[in-house]
Amino acid sequence: MLEPARGAGISQDVDVVVVGAGVAGLAVADQLTRAGLSTVVLEAGPYAGGGMATEKVDGFRLDRVGRLLCTSFPELRRTPGLKGLALRPFSPDVLLHSDGLTHRAAVPAVPRSARGALTVARALASAPRLPRPQGPRAGSSGARPGPLGRPVDQARLYAALARLAATGPDAPPVRPELSAVRALAARGLPSRTIDGFLRPLLTALLCAPPLTTSSRCADLALHSFLTGRLCVPEGGSEALPELLAAGLPPGTVRTGVRVTSVSTTSVTTRDHGGLGCRAVVLATGARAAAELLPGLRVPAFHPVTVLHHTTDRPPLLEPALVLDADRSGPVTHTTVISRVDPSRAPAGRALITSWVLDPAPATAHLDATVRAQLARLYRTSTARWELLAVHHDPEAVPAMPPPHDPRRPVRLLSGLYVCGEHRDTSTVQGALHSGRRAAHALLDDLGVRPATPAGALRTAA
Repeated sequence: MLEPARGAGISQDVDVVVVGAGVAGLAVADQLTRAGLSTVVLEAGPYAGGGMATEKVDGFRLDRVGRLLCTSFPELRRTPGLKGLALRPFSPDVLLHSDGLTHRAAVPAVPRSARGALTVARALASAPRLPRPQGPRAGSSGARPGPLGRPVDQARLYAALARLAATGPDAPPVRPELSAVRALAARGLPSRTIDGFLRPLLTALLCAPPLTTSSRCADLALHSFLTGRLCVPEGGSEALPELLAAGLPPGTVRTGVRVTSVSTTSVTTRDHGGLGCRAVVLATGARAAAELLPGLRVPAFHPVTVLHHTTDRPPLLEPALVLDADRSGPVTHTTVISRVDPSRAPAGRALITSWVLDPAPATAHLDATVRAQLARLYRTSTARWELLAVHHDPEAVPAMPPPHDPRRPVRLLSGLYVCGEHRDTSTVQGALHSGRRAAHALLDDLGVRPATPAGALRTAA
């Protein structure tokens, strides 16, 4: 985690005060300082980064929420301070556990064109299934159709994915905004394909019960998946906010400073006095923002519980994401994260990270239940696996039911702005994008020209 920079000596006035040192707040500060404005970021907690925190235990790097990124997220390239971010991509395949079999869905990164998307969609079903020793084998007379459905169902899936990948993420919606489940059914996709493939995939992408999500937000998530590669920051989630914070002038980020009130020209803190400024950006979570500005909407939230296990005998899998289409236990998706990013575990050990999205998991028996499910998913004994940590956040992900506006206003008044994933989409992409929108609105009000966008990211081999 980022080391705290205590909040002594913040009495000097600055151009802009940013309240909240999560990803959105750090992105705002990065844009503003590059444009030449003096900026201070005040964070109530002991470290910057918000939900993108990484705990270090005996050489392991354990993400507290572990949101997945995608190489196609535009804001990872547009945010100047992230030019040096190293990403560790997953295998192009995802592994689907369904009806006692493991099915491989091969989805390589593709260009944003209908032809390229069609090639990817065809690959989803052309790759062979990997049968378990017990149960009907693929192609046997008694076998049920796989999670992608029958050939006619797969053809419908191909067409839907081809259209989606060929549509730009900023294109205006051409269909009414519905819940994801209603929108997918309206496209002629059968329940077998929806439940067997799209539901578990969207669950992993959004860290939320996906089929209650806005169809527009679900489409954005699928578009990112089809046109890029799933990935994680090298070294843990904290690498992204650490990089943003490191690019700011020394002393910009002040942790342990709780803001109690805000206006267009000042903020007041509980223990560190007041601070004058030309503008204020509120970059906290939705609930904290509403406490400072009553009247702001507080959305419902989806909880996330992350479990980290280690073993010296890891499952023999490529660095792929494993999805449980059967929903045979509390885990929705899991991966041997040390195969994706070896820096997250010491030599000779493997780190397995699993996500549970139940509102209130039974913590007393959670580990035993999860181990039993992971034994089925990975087809190996988990009896000797060691539980390193369990992280639970009841308000990890703001809900996005329809109708959901992914471009909610960030300018409340001239001099007062608000940003965060609750103003955009509930993803790292959304948090960064809302921060950029707030920075540009502020700079426009002050008549200051934004800095030049960043270059390309590094993708670790």
